[in-house]
Amino acid sequence: MSLNNSLDFASTQATITAESAELHASELHGMLTGLICGGYSFESNDYTTLIEDMYNNGESLSGAVRITLKLIFSNVWQSLLDDTYGFTPMLPDDDDSMRERGFALSAWVQGFNLGFGLQQKSNAVLSDDVKEVLNDFAEIANLSDEIDEDEATEQAYFEISEYVRISALLCFTELGTPPEPKDTSETVH
Repeated sequence: MSLNNSLDFASTQATITAESAELHASELHGMLTGLICGGYSFESNDYTTLIEDMYNNGESLSGAVRITLKLIFSNVWQSLLDDTYGFTPMLPDDDDSMRERGFALSAWVQGFNLGFGLQQKSNAVLSDDVKEVLNDFAEIANLSDEIDEDEATEQAYFEISEYVRISALLCFTELGTPPEPKDTSETVH
């Protein structure tokens, strides 16, 4: 199983549910993305503890969920650093109901705002663009659960999810701390 196949919404949520963890895959992906976009260091590794504190009452998560967390963390970094802007929020497939996709998008931005807030809690200086993104995400997080299954709603969902994707990239560009490139040149004597 390739890394990308193992990290789609359905399989990630299935792993979480099988382990009886009270987590939503989209919210978890959003929180890790928010941490990273807010300046979380690539070399830091306390994100598992943050997730356990925020979502699991400080209790350790199962081994399978911890492995999934590490895969998501790695995947978020890879996709945010990708020069082709391949980053996408972890959301249900288009085959799922609009209600489920709308809920997941709302959960993703809630997770993003939480992760971003945890990382940026002491930084009061944000650009106007980032402030606007955070305000917009707060509004998206409060979208109604009563979502119609029609073409107009489908189009609005697509536009909002694309806005969320681009906005996360903007936050990473402004505040993210990419890993330092390692010096691969060796001196041969």
